[in-house]
Amino acid sequence: MRFDGQVVFLSGAAHGIGAATARRLHQEGASVVIGDRDLVAAEQLAGELGERASAVECEVTDRESVDTAVAATEERYGRLDQLVTVAGGSCAMPIFDEQTDELWSDLIELNLTGTMRCIRAALPLLQRSAHPAVVLVSSVNGLTAFGEEAYGAAKAGLSNLVRNLAVRYGPDGVRFNVVAPGTVRTRNWDHQPGQLDRLARFSPLGRVGEPEDLAAAIAFLASTDAAWITGITMPVDGGALAGPLQVSQQG
Repeated sequence: MRFDGQVVFLSGAAHGIGAATARRLHQEGASVVIGDRDLVAAEQLAGELGERASAVECEVTDRESVDTAVAATEERYGRLDQLVTVAGGSCAMPIFDEQTDELWSDLIELNLTGTMRCIRAALPLLQRSAHPAVVLVSSVNGLTAFGEEAYGAAKAGLSNLVRNLAVRYGPDGVRFNVVAPGTVRTRNWDHQPGQLDRLARFSPLGRVGEPEDLAAAIAFLASTDAAWITGITMPVDGGALAGPLQVSQQG
């Protein structure tokens, strides 16, 4: 019950990693506010969790939507102790020299600027908490070259953002950290049969991640177990960043 009596706002929490994290934090005692642009799915999850769970519409590319969602959290609970930002994503991309300004801007907006909006809206409430923490969900694409240049650049920006914010708001007691998932079994892979089995070869642990793997790491960084950890990016990737040599040796 590490989050007993705490209130957590999560963006992008109706599906996948976000939903697993909402379940984990709720299980550990938190009141969870499930923010997502898919309000129907967010409400379904809140209904499944029952007491201490609520849903709000939150479109991170719209400042008014983000500000309204965080304000609704304060109105309902009167406080906010932790922020978890999961909303983001990528899409099929042409090669770099054929990428348009619009596509580049859209991915930066969704993955970097949208996260900034959530932090900016939540900060005044977090600064009043006794145990404030912010955990951003990034990607190993932000740590090394896996292609998808716009997506990778946005995710790399999150790591620099938390380092700056960790220094700026450390005196207020607010901690900022990032988890960087490798390949995780989410609905994004539903229409690519066999792809997850192929990608599992890039993990020394021999499998892709499950949303619950990320939820456990996020819960740790958001909890007081990580009270002296701030400004870091934690890969949660089954060892994929350490694995290419092993994969090549295996053929």
